[in-house]
This record gives sequence, C-alpha cells and structure tokens, in this order.
Amino acid sequence: QVHLVESGGGSVQTGGSLRLSCTVSVPENSIKNYYLGWSRTGVEKEREGVATVATVGRTFYSESVKGRFTISRDNAKNTIYLEMNSLKPEDTAMYYCTAERVDSVTLALEKRPEKFSSWGQGTQVTVSS
Repeated sequence: QVHLVESGGGSVQTGGSLRLSCTVSVPENSIKNYYLGWSRTGVEKEREGVATVATVGRTFYSESVKGRFTISRDNAKNTIYLEMNSLKPEDTAMYYCTAERVDSVTLALEKRPEKFSSWGQGTQVTVSS
C-alpha cells in the first residue's frame, strides 16, 4: 500500500514562496519505480494536475504554473518537493501529493498527476492579495 504525507502548506501574500514536501511510503521501500506528482483542488474549481516528476527525472508542468513552480524528487529520502514561487491568489487550493507505479503509467497518464491512483491527505495553500 502506498502512503503519502504532505507538509509545508500555509498562508502567504501575492508574490511569496512556499515549499511543499511529501514523504512517500511504498511496499518496495524505494520510490524509484514511481511517477510522482502534485495536484490541487481550489474552491469551486475542478481538480487540476500541477506537476509530475518521472522515474528518470523528467518533469511536466501545467501551463498555469510553468516557470513559477519546480517539482523535484529525492529517492534516497523517499520524498518529493514542490517549490512554488511568484504565488498568485489563483494558486490558492488544497495541494495533494500523488503517486503511480511506473508499469501503470501510459503516455496519456504521465502528464496527468490528478489521475494517479494514490493520494495524500493534502496541505492547504492560501495566497492573499
């Protein structure tokens, strides 16, 4: 069973920065065979995939965060990160860490972290104007 725990959310003003972390536990002990990502759900907004980091380190971003957010992974620590800069009020949302084992990832799925099967409990990010 995959278990994900997010941390690092909070409240910031427009233009500020936050760094989210997610500790991942998997049956194999190592996350190296997992695609990992971040998704978010805002008030009265649909679930949105934010970023994905593949097993070999390739990254994908939604157009809304490209150039402002950076996703990274540390396999030795079983942890992924989301560095968020130049935050905007529209970034306000609950942010979820997601995971999918590599043998279940298709080309259609690899850029869709909101479709991954394992989810954390979420961490709230609030950006005020």
